Amino acid sequence: MEINETFEDYLKAIYLISKQNKAGWVSNSEISNLLSVKPSSVTSMLHKLKDNDFIAWKPRGSIRLTQKGKNIAKQTLRNYKKLREFFINVLKLTNKEIIDKLCCEIEHHITYEVVNALDNLSD
Repeated sequence: MEINETFEDYLKAIYLISKQNKAGWVSNSEISNLLSVKPSSVTSMLHKLKDNDFIAWKPRGSIRLTQKGKNIAKQTLRNYKKLREFFINVLKLTNKEIIDKLCCEIEHHITYEVVNALDNLSD
């Protein structure tokens, strides 16, 4: 299933915040702060995420990822981490801002085969 990049960014943000919060619940304002977007934009996206069964949420309530949303967030994060390792350990890049920008842009487009190939580089 092809997932919208923005969906992946939101799911990743919710996942990262949830790891720091008791019971994994996340607020609209936490997402807004992390992604540097307006709370109204977050609310709009939350409706879309809920419609696609990526989150459990009721308006003006806390947010939690469904298993489906969690799986996508974890895969997106894994892609980011593998790319980061590649840029640092193989390509020997040192500029953290460039590495972060590249990882954030590419993480949405790499395939399972590419992630496996990156895994094999570590072996």
